[in-house]
Amino acid sequence: MDTGIKTAIKQICAEKGLSEESVYETINAALAAAYRKDFGDKTQNVEAEFNPDTGVTKVFDVKEVVEDLTPEEVEYMEKLKAEREKIKEMLESGEITPEELKRQREEAEAKKTEAEESGEEAEEMRKFNPRTEIEEKEAKTVKKSYKIGDFVKTKLEIPGEFGRMAAQTAKQVIVQKLREAERNVLYQDYKEREGEILVGMVQKFEGRNIIIDLNNKATATLPATEQIRGERLKIGDRTKVYLKSVAITTRGPELIVTRAHSSIVEKLFEQEIPEIANGVIVIKGIAREAGSRTKIAVFTEDDTIDPIGSCIGQKGARIQTIINELAGEKIDIIEYDEDPIKFIGNSLLPAKITNIETKEEDKTAVVTVPEDQLSLTIGRAGQNVRLASKLTGWTINIKEAGSGKEIKQEEDKDASTEQAPASAGVTETAPTEEATEETKEVKEKKTKKATTKKKAAKKDKDDEEGSDSEEVEEKPKKKVAKKKKDDK
Repeated sequence: MDTGIKTAIKQICAEKGLSEESVYETINAALAAAYRKDFGDKTQNVEAEFNPDTGVTKVFDVKEVVEDLTPEEVEYMEKLKAEREKIKEMLESGEITPEELKRQREEAEAKKTEAEESGEEAEEMRKFNPRTEIEEKEAKTVKKSYKIGDFVKTKLEIPGEFGRMAAQTAKQVIVQKLREAERNVLYQDYKEREGEILVGMVQKFEGRNIIIDLNNKATATLPATEQIRGERLKIGDRTKVYLKSVAITTRGPELIVTRAHSSIVEKLFEQEIPEIANGVIVIKGIAREAGSRTKIAVFTEDDTIDPIGSCIGQKGARIQTIINELAGEKIDIIEYDEDPIKFIGNSLLPAKITNIETKEEDKTAVVTVPEDQLSLTIGRAGQNVRLASKLTGWTINIKEAGSGKEIKQEEDKDASTEQAPASAGVTETAPTEEATEETKEVKEKKTKKATTKKKAAKKDKDDEEGSDSEEVEEKPKKKVAKKKKDDK
C-alpha cells in the first residue's frame, strides 16, 4: 500500500541531492526523539523503525547483552547511584552551585591524570550503562538463546497521544536533520572543487564584499582584498571566480572566492589553451599585480611548437579572451629558459638589454640597458622590473649604460603576489671616464636642441605681435573714415 510518503521522500531526495537512506535514518531518529521526549524512560534506549510503504512506526528498546556484573561491580554501581542522588539534592537545595561542581570534577580528573603519569595504577571498575546494556542472565529470561554481544529488542507500546505532539516534534527534527544533511552534501561537493574556477552571478553587496550566486545552489563571498583593483561589478553580472577555500560553519559551508589570486590566471590559461591543458606547454611561473599587469613564463620541450604563439592564438584571439575576463589586465607571456641570464632577459622584454651580470650566491643580477631603454625596462613605478624579479626569483638591479647609474631592488610592501616583492630606488655609483665623456656629449646635444627651440618660439612670438599691431593701426583708420562720413 503506497501512502504517498515514499513518493514525497523520493522527491525531497531529488530536490536536495540526498540519498534515501540518509532521509530514512533522519526520520527514524526524529520519531525516536519524539517518543523519548513524551513517553520514554531514562533507562530506555529508544529506536524507531518507520515503514514508508504502510506509514506504520514501531518503537523498540534496544540493549546490548554484556557479561554479568560481579558483587563488587554491583556495589560500585550502587555507590555511584547514591552519589548522583546526593549531588542532585545538593543542587536543588542550593548547597552547591553548578560552577563548584564543575570545578570539583575538574580537580578529581586532574588528580587521576597525575596518578596515571606517576605510574600509580588505580583499579578501575567496569562501567555499566543500564540504558544501553543488559546483563546476560537478565537477557536469558527474555530468550535463552541470547549471548554476549547480541542485541535485545523489546517492542514498546505506542500510546494514542503519540500523534499530533509527536508528529510536530518529529517534523522539527526532520527539518533540522535534512538541513544538516543538505549542508554536508554541499560542503563535500564544493570541498572537492577547491582550486577550480566557478561561474557565478553577482547577487548582492555586503559592505565592500560581493556575494556571488553559484547556480542557485550556494553563495560564495568575494572579499574586498580578493577583488581586482579598479573592476566595477554590478548586480546581475556573470563572472568567473577561483574557489580559494571551503570551511564548515554553524550556518553551513562558507565559500571564499577570489579574482586577484595568480591561480585564476593559470586556470584561465588551462581553459583557453589546449596545449597547456594537455601538458604540451607548461606554466613555469606567474607574477601578478591584479588589475594592472601579469607576467607568465611558459615552456615546452617540443621544438615544433611555439609556446608564446600558442598562448596568443591567431590574431590574439586566445589571449584576448583571458584579458577580457580579467577586466583588461595586461598580460606579458615570457618564454622560460633554464639559463637564468636568458630568462631574466626574456622577463624584461620588450626592453633591449646590453648586458646581464649575475651573482649566484645571493641571486642578484645587474642588467645594463641603454639610456633610451631605461624607462621601458623599469616600467611605470618600477612595475616591469618588479614583476620580472618576482617571476625569475632573482633580485634585478638596472644599470644605465651611459651614466653608470644603478637602480637597485628593495622590498615593496604593497606587492600582491606570494613571492617577496620589490620597489625601485635610485642610488648613484661612481661613473667611469668613458661614461663621463658620453654624459658631456649628451648634455651638449640637449643644450643645442633647447637653444633652437627657444629661437623658434621667439620668432613665432614676434610674428604674432607684428600681426596684432597691424590690426591696431587699421582700427583708427576705420574710425577716421567713419567720422568724415558723418561730418559730410
